[in-house]
Amino acid sequence: MVNKKVLAVKLVHSVVFFFMVFCLSYIFYCAVARRYDWTLLAALGAIFLEGLALLVNHWECPFSTLAKKLGDAKGSVTDIFLPDWSARHTFKISTVVLSIELVLLAWGYFTR
Repeated sequence: MVNKKVLAVKLVHSVVFFFMVFCLSYIFYCAVARRYDWTLLAALGAIFLEGLALLVNHWECPFSTLAKKLGDAKGSVTDIFLPDWSARHTFKISTVVLSIELVLLAWGYFTR
């Protein structure tokens, strides 16, 4: 039987995950287009809030922790739509991508 609470947590987790991927994509767009406005700040803020949530939760997604508490064995959502290797390294990959984006943003900002 499907646990409706776990399903709800995984649905919210998926929405947040895709929103964060959108934020990373938008930050890259801003870096390439040299666009510096409040929407860039909002995307950066969302990413840094996620990082803070991970830091406070000992580098585990709070949604995964909640799903595990509700009875899901893994608590993960990323393994549903990403290859296993990628799902296990999502935070590492995202950190590298964000680091590159921040360098591009700074480069574009200071060389205008």
